[in-house]
Amino acid sequence: MKRGCLVIAALAFALAACTATLEQVPPATSSILTFIHLNDTYRLGAVEDGDKGGLGRVATVIRGLQSQGRDVRILHSGDFLYPSLESQLWNGEQMVDALNFLDDLAPMYIIVGNHETDRRTPGHLVNAVSASRFDWLGDNYRFETGNARTDSALHSAFVIEHEDKTIGIFALTLHADHGGNDRDYMPTDIGYIGVARRVIERFESRGVNLIIGLTHLDMWTDVEIAALREDHPTFAFIVGGHEHDPKYSALSETSAAVMKGASNARVIWQVDVTFDAAGMAQVKGHRLNMDRRVVEDSDYAVLEKKWRDRLLDMYPFLEARVGVAAFPLDATEETIRNEETSWGNFIVDQMRTAFGEPAADLAFINSGTLRIDDFIAGDISFEDIGRTFGFSSFLRDMILSGAEFQQVLEAGYRGAGRSKGYFPQISGFRVCVDRARVDGSRIVSLQVPVEGGWQEIDADRDYSVVVSDYLYHGGDGYQIPQDRPASKPGSELKYLVLDAIINAQAQGRRIGVPVDAVNPRFVELDENRSECFR
Repeated sequence: MKRGCLVIAALAFALAACTATLEQVPPATSSILTFIHLNDTYRLGAVEDGDKGGLGRVATVIRGLQSQGRDVRILHSGDFLYPSLESQLWNGEQMVDALNFLDDLAPMYIIVGNHETDRRTPGHLVNAVSASRFDWLGDNYRFETGNARTDSALHSAFVIEHEDKTIGIFALTLHADHGGNDRDYMPTDIGYIGVARRVIERFESRGVNLIIGLTHLDMWTDVEIAALREDHPTFAFIVGGHEHDPKYSALSETSAAVMKGASNARVIWQVDVTFDAAGMAQVKGHRLNMDRRVVEDSDYAVLEKKWRDRLLDMYPFLEARVGVAAFPLDATEETIRNEETSWGNFIVDQMRTAFGEPAADLAFINSGTLRIDDFIAGDISFEDIGRTFGFSSFLRDMILSGAEFQQVLEAGYRGAGRSKGYFPQISGFRVCVDRARVDGSRIVSLQVPVEGGWQEIDADRDYSVVVSDYLYHGGDGYQIPQDRPASKPGSELKYLVLDAIINAQAQGRRIGVPVDAVNPRFVELDENRSECFR
């Protein structure tokens, strides 16, 4: 490939990736191959009171692009079978139905995310693969479910055809060491870059015209893989998942572009590919905000209603009021995975009283446990509670020294980038973090309340701490000492939250206290803030 063409393509991509609405997408010709990319879709419908996201809006976009004569393909970067209120009942059957609907509109290619392997046994995966009409891709993992049809359904070094051009797609997902699940039925190779290089070289030997990556990895890993473009110029872009808010890294001569959308299709990507007279791929990316300007597809609405009716048949009380929010409580993933929130505070405060009086000194929960991705406003329903907790969250009470606790909590602020499921919602203390420091030493100050104010946690004193059983056993990277006194798994958090809301309703109290801007629980130092607590 000529360097001049690379520079032109890179500039075109960088400019196009700045677009934010459907109206800005240029008109198409029949020679355009268009990829629609989405990731981390746990809900059949829209979120934020119907204002954002939803696969019905994705269907509308696809139909609109096809009406322009485009060859449309769908790329999904994983996490859809779990977790959700519905998946606890149907093991993701409802999401397979929804994705089949999209696949009937345009061919869909999917990678396994970490939540596709939430179950320890493979039955759910066998059923999902059997029911799906879309293609499952994987190059650094394989299926070993014991079901021959399922195991043979996974495609590696996958290629598609567009007119007279061939496009190769490599697919990589998280290893257990990086947040995936360790499952016998899906052995996974941690050597992402090596696998990608081998598959790219295989594509090149076949003379493919364009190479793209479909991943469910951390952004920093995607960027490292993208650097393979320097030696493999037909490798143009990666579309990924795992993070839940939009990410973008620009195309250059030495790096493929990287794009990630927002969870529940609040933001998706449109990637347009054309080939010039010399057969060189020209790529333009467009970030699409899925909001009320995009009308939901009427045919998809029938499918959505079918599953809604089934849900209400099983739980006729689901929409019943259990309490009232004092104001709209922010539980959207773009907030709860990055900062203190009023809904997060209310939930984690219940943890400290889970084992009776006196209340525990300290408590925290990983924000990835809290899955509703919405505002809780006005009447609080049973459904709000059910959608908040996509997992069972049994709690443990334990004893940790101040030094041990601070070291455990460092895991909540590791790595680069935003929207991490391991970001903690906290109670009984406040913390100040500097992400410019190296991992493991980012906590600048961790203070506990004392009469008349706050003081730094005492490294040598023992504190009572409540966490979920998931975190106790090392979930989300939290390494809790196993030789310290700890209870057996006890109360389940969602029932504690429900009980607190019902009690407040009986007393005429509304739920929620605004985050205290003067005395926040979480402070992050950056160029705009140089002191921890005022």
